[in-house]
Amino acid sequence: MTPAKGSPAAQAFGLEGRHALVTGGASGIGEATVKELVRAGAFVWIADINAAAAEALSKSVGASKAIHLDVTSPDSIAAAVANINRLDILVNNAGIGHVGSIQQTEPEDFDRLLNVNVRAVYLVTRAFLPLLLATGESSGPVGTIVNIASVAGLVGIKQRFAYCTTKGAVVAMTRQIAVEYPKTLRVNAICPGTVETPFVEGYLEKFHKDNKEEVRTELRARQPIGRLGRPEEVAAMVRYLASDEAAFITGSLFNIDGGWTAA
Repeated sequence: MTPAKGSPAAQAFGLEGRHALVTGGASGIGEATVKELVRAGAFVWIADINAAAAEALSKSVGASKAIHLDVTSPDSIAAAVANINRLDILVNNAGIGHVGSIQQTEPEDFDRLLNVNVRAVYLVTRAFLPLLLATGESSGPVGTIVNIASVAGLVGIKQRFAYCTTKGAVVAMTRQIAVEYPKTLRVNAICPGTVETPFVEGYLEKFHKDNKEEVRTELRARQPIGRLGRPEEVAAMVRYLASDEAAFITGSLFNIDGGWTAA
């Protein structure tokens, strides 16, 4: 049974009247986050380099608008900022992966991951910061940033040198920005384990085409709960962290990893 409008259950983790932007919002964790934030009552900008996929998602979920965004391009980011006059919630979700030890990671691979996973978070956050801080100047709740980091930023994972490096940087950025703006901005990070997304499927197809199911079984096994995570589970945490119920939370990391980092 759906809770009656106005009831405590209907209001829990509500985001009515808030404006959000999700980078990499057209697929995987980003897509699930867009749907969850819209469900919570927010208006969501679906920011993605794949404009067609963002448009299709916007048409299907309502209360949203697709916006083309290359998170590595200052010009593309500036164009997006020029089209948005209010922002309460920023979800830095866009990212890429790489497989290889330090010996197997070429400089161009390392630079590419730094560019997308680290520099882009800096560029996007810096560009939208004035809008987010303006939210905190009103009588309502302060602006909120949720960064999608990874357990790879917390523990060492074999064959993930560049990825671990970049996600560790996202964790550090989260904490630094949180202490820089303690009263006018809330900044937190979610550190997922392996989640069932196109991102993971692409990794399996590229690096383990001949033994895909064997590796998939290994990915499940390294998480004590015995399965991969679901994008919706990460999205639910994004919703909570963006809500008023999380008003006392900033500079924190939330592991959604099936017990991986506890083992």
